[in-house]
Amino acid sequence: MDTLVSDWTAVCAVEDILPDTGVCARVDTHQVAIFRIGQNQFFAIDNVDPKAGASVLSRGLVGNLGEHLVVASPLYKHHIDLRTGVCLESPEWSVRPYAVRVKDGRVLVSTEAT
Repeated sequence: MDTLVSDWTAVCAVEDILPDTGVCARVDTHQVAIFRIGQNQFFAIDNVDPKAGASVLSRGLVGNLGEHLVVASPLYKHHIDLRTGVCLESPEWSVRPYAVRVKDGRVLVSTEAT
């Protein structure tokens, strides 16, 4: 259900993502993991785990490490900052972050540089 809205792609309704979980969506040619933290915070990063090469980050556990909101890779358990895409244990395993916004009850993602 991808609808282009200028440079933003609507990927799903807000209620399609349960709080403190993630989903995967194809945005242009990118596999993007979109996370809902609490009721109103949304983040998006590449879905492909750079260490494993598998599309699994959207299935990782979300939480906090100090001041960092993170997702733990389901394969190797390394932690990726949801705001920046930086892997806290090994920066070479960092991923790209994407801009996310909510409009009219829909979650939108942009593939433009953030």
